[in-house]
Amino acid sequence: MERISWNEYFMAQSHLLSLRSTCTRLTVGATIVRDKRIIAGGYNGSIAGGDHCIDKGCYVIDNHCVRTIHAEMNAILQCAKFGVPTAESDIYVTHFPCLQCCKAIIQAGIKTVYYAEDYKNHPYAMELFSAANVHVEKVDCKPSFDWNRQEKSEFITNLLSELEKNGASEESLAKLTSEAKKLFSV
Repeated sequence: MERISWNEYFMAQSHLLSLRSTCTRLTVGATIVRDKRIIAGGYNGSIAGGDHCIDKGCYVIDNHCVRTIHAEMNAILQCAKFGVPTAESDIYVTHFPCLQCCKAIIQAGIKTVYYAEDYKNHPYAMELFSAANVHVEKVDCKPSFDWNRQEKSEFITNLLSELEKNGASEESLAKLTSEAKKLFSV
C-alpha cells in the first residue's frame, strides 16, 4: 500500500473539518500546520453559541453571509486563543480563500497556502500573496470517507453468493465479481 503524501494528508484533514460546517452555501475546512504537525483547524460556521445557518438560514448582506466566520479565520483565531504561534506555518484550505481571509493569513505570518478547489479566486488576493512572499499551491485531493466500506463489501459478497445459488450465468457472475473486486478488493 502506498502512503498518501503530506499534502494529501493535511488536505484530507481540512475536508474532514468541512463536514462540521454549519453553512448552507459552502462547506469549508482549514488546517494550520507547522513542521508537519497540525496546530489548529477550523470550519466555517457561526460564533460560539450563536445562531447557525443550518438552523436559521443565511444572513446575507451584499451577497455574503455575515453570520458565518470563515474556516481560515476560525483556525487562526484558535491559535490566538490558545497562544499558538502561526509564523512560518502552512494552511490547507478546501477552497481558495476570500480577500479578507487572505489578508488575515498574511498578517498571521503563514507562508504557504494549499487549497483544493478554486472558488472566486480574486486577482488581488494573488497580488497580496505575491507581495508578502506567500506561496500558493493548488492540491489535487478529494478524499472520500466511506465509513461503511467493510459492510458494503460483505453485502456485495453475500449478494454474489446468492446470485450464484439462484443460477446466475457464469459469464454474468464473472463480470459482477470483477467489478466488485475493482470496488472493494473482495
